[in-house]
Amino acid sequence: MAGSRIVAHIHPPKIEYFDLDAKSNTDPKGYLRGVDEYRVTPHGLYMYRPVAGHPQLSAFESWFVPKHGVRVTRQSWHQGHERDYDFYVDVVEITGVGTVWKTIDLYLDLIVRTGRSVTVLDTDELLGAVQQNIVTPERAQWALETTYQAVSGISAHGHDVVRWLTASGCPTTWR
Repeated sequence: MAGSRIVAHIHPPKIEYFDLDAKSNTDPKGYLRGVDEYRVTPHGLYMYRPVAGHPQLSAFESWFVPKHGVRVTRQSWHQGHERDYDFYVDVVEITGVGTVWKTIDLYLDLIVRTGRSVTVLDTDELLGAVQQNIVTPERAQWALETTYQAVSGISAHGHDVVRWLTASGCPTTWR
């Protein structure tokens, strides 16, 4: 079809589970990972977990914020493998508050360089998933609107995701 582009391989939305009682995280591939810390607050869930055996990444910590439909992650890198961004933000549906939380990743991601910029990634994946009937147009619209709201909020607060979350009533604390 002229003028349209479909991404070669579109995967279904990635699903993760976070079991607070078991202190575990089941990743999208079904691997069970140990979690060092979970913290539930009125506005979300905090998680810290080491990444054993990874050549570049040593740990990551995330805030799951249902009000904004985002997972905000700060990664810790082994020396010499640092990245030129401070936070990675996934647009996710968050359900199952209580002892087990669940996220469904709707493809769109934000790279936040605090004080400098916010960049949206993977729009092509979301559109490809809609074209292939993996994601409904309604879910895609929600993901896009959620992304626009996050970009607007982060940008309005000096490209600072932590300031945006705090100003919106969702304060975060990090290690």
